[in-house]
Amino acid sequence: MAEIKHNATGRRKSSIARVSMSPGNGRIVVNEKPLDSYFARETLQMMIRQPLELTGMSGKYNITAKVVGGGLSGQAGALRHGISRAILSIDNDLRLKLKKEGFLTRDPRETERKKYGQKGARKRFQFSKR
Repeated sequence: MAEIKHNATGRRKSSIARVSMSPGNGRIVVNEKPLDSYFARETLQMMIRQPLELTGMSGKYNITAKVVGGGLSGQAGALRHGISRAILSIDNDLRLKLKKEGFLTRDPRETERKKYGQKGARKRFQFSKR
């Protein structure tokens, strides 16, 4: 019998994470690297594990993820979002718990574009009266 895979997509800033969860021993692989070697910062690792610890699935599922775009912080946020959505496909009763912590909400904040005739999105060139 083929093992059951639960797939989901998570997004944050300009990062997209395609997450696949299958029953296992709790191994997390991101872009074919172990979690601790891809995300070196402890805070990002902790952030990614939050939905698993909240729902009590820490050592029960193996997670394989493909993350593209953005920086490490955005990728970690996208991965957390993807894991939360995958958990929902496993057990929909956990929705209230995940929703309350804000793990299911896609963070809508994006980078503001640079405007013409200016130094950046908000920054202006120095004003000279004379």
